[in-house]
Amino acid sequence: MRVLACHLLNDYSGSPKVLMQLVNGWIKNGKEVVIVTSYNREGFLSKIKGAEYSFFWYKWSGSNLKRLFNYFFSQLLIFIKIFLIARKGDIVYVNTVLPFGAALAGKMRGSKIIYHIHEVSMKPKILKWFLFKIVDSIADKSIYVSEYVKNATCKNDTNSLVLYNAIDNEFLMEAMKFEKVSPKRENVLMISSLKTYKGVFEFIELARLNGSFNFKLVLNANQSEIDEFFKEIVIPKNLFLFSAQKNTHPFYQWADLVLNLSQVNGWIETFGLTIIEAMAYKLPVIVPPVGGITELVDHYKNGFLIDSKNMELLSNTVNLILNDANLYNILKTNSFEKLKNFNEDKFIRNSLICLN
Repeated sequence: MRVLACHLLNDYSGSPKVLMQLVNGWIKNGKEVVIVTSYNREGFLSKIKGAEYSFFWYKWSGSNLKRLFNYFFSQLLIFIKIFLIARKGDIVYVNTVLPFGAALAGKMRGSKIIYHIHEVSMKPKILKWFLFKIVDSIADKSIYVSEYVKNATCKNDTNSLVLYNAIDNEFLMEAMKFEKVSPKRENVLMISSLKTYKGVFEFIELARLNGSFNFKLVLNANQSEIDEFFKEIVIPKNLFLFSAQKNTHPFYQWADLVLNLSQVNGWIETFGLTIIEAMAYKLPVIVPPVGGITELVDHYKNGFLIDSKNMELLSNTVNLILNDANLYNILKTNSFEKLKNFNEDKFIRNSLICLN
């Protein structure tokens, strides 16, 4: 049995990182894995030891029309790719709902189709309807990253289950070696995609309102894309922007507080890998009050649930967390305790059961 692990855009965002963890776990457990993904950029799926590769063309574009054309053309290419290499008895593992061409080709070849569903927010709505219609029609099994995603998208409970993402064991071991020396609490971090709906402008405004704190924003984009995106924006002197990072440990080691400011009416977070990475460093967090991310954070226990549009409450809460030593220590302890729910060994074991 081979697993054909299919993903559209290989980059340093959450969904390819989850697939990377799974692929590494499957290979260690003797599975033959072929990664089928785009070839034109580096990401978490690059150069995984023991994996075979099969590439197709896809390029993201800022133009809606061109992006849509590129997307559907890429699905024709991945359809042909999977149709040529898939065999009866293989598993076509479709990571996110986007690579529907792989699912269709795999079904035609008699392969088992497993979807790993990370998303609920998608535009245009007709595309979302189309992609989830394919999931409902041909998936042999559907895996959801949170209860929220399952409840929001699953129409048939048969052969569907929730598999929470997990903290990478290597990441956790590295984090546990670190002990912060400075007693100061003044550093605020957000790691995000370069999208308006991810709350990047709210983060800038928060930095502008809190000149006594330091802010770092790590964006899943290259420097030219960042420069173009913010070309007409005045960046506060206490805010530093960074391009995509393969190694985020230095940023978590610097941070005292980690934020996710996704707009509740623009993008519903379905999980939140940066949040469990923050937990590995015993860092308090602030996240939106909706979506799967709320399954990671207990309000006032290991973090806070706040709408990023409520800037006054957001700013006051940042000050409360960083200025109240007693509260901060309680949040730290509870944050690391919560991480036990997201163990990688359990994650891999459960994923292997899903493959059978």
